[in-house]
Amino acid sequence: MRRSRVTTVSLLAALALGACTNAKDVLEPSAITPPASSAQSSTAPQGTSTTATTPTTTAPAPSPAPSTAASPRTPAQTAALAKTRLQVAPIVGASVDAAAPLTAELQTRAKQRGLTLVGSTDQTATHVLKGYFSTMSEGKDTTVIYVWDIYDPSGNRLHRINGQQKAPAVGSGEGWPTVAPATMQAIADQTIDQFAAWLGSGGAG
Repeated sequence: MRRSRVTTVSLLAALALGACTNAKDVLEPSAITPPASSAQSSTAPQGTSTTATTPTTTAPAPSPAPSTAASPRTPAQTAALAKTRLQVAPIVGASVDAAAPLTAELQTRAKQRGLTLVGSTDQTATHVLKGYFSTMSEGKDTTVIYVWDIYDPSGNRLHRINGQQKAPAVGSGEGWPTVAPATMQAIADQTIDQFAAWLGSGGAG
């Protein structure tokens, strides 16, 4: 059935709690950008955390905006971004084809924001970003629902970013084959922007 009866709230909860056991496809980000090595363990969100206050975002027909200027930052915020070394764990729930443009855009947007992305074996990472994804098809549209958990190197969850991106489906069928690269690129832009905003507000400390 193309119409899902699952609400966004319940689907987000299911994503966060069971993404690892239900996921069929995992993309190691360093498979696109060296160094490539063993993947981070894809565990369900756990540990002590600070509940994120980031609202979900829905936008029709998204398109990446890599050149969008960032908001003015104070010297302290700029320093926080500069010293951050972000490691992106394997993407859970999304197909490899769908996750590839997401990962590439994460790298591009991070560079624009002054953030450094490091490989899975880099021991100098200051933060680890773990993403859990799912789709919901409804009529001619497909919604990508995502949850990102931010951990410190010791595995303590510090923050959560979640949202959804809705766009007209491409091609036929449902699920990941109908998700356009621009949809995943838009999610990557939003993710890095929200991560940078969190750091700038004092999350790095």
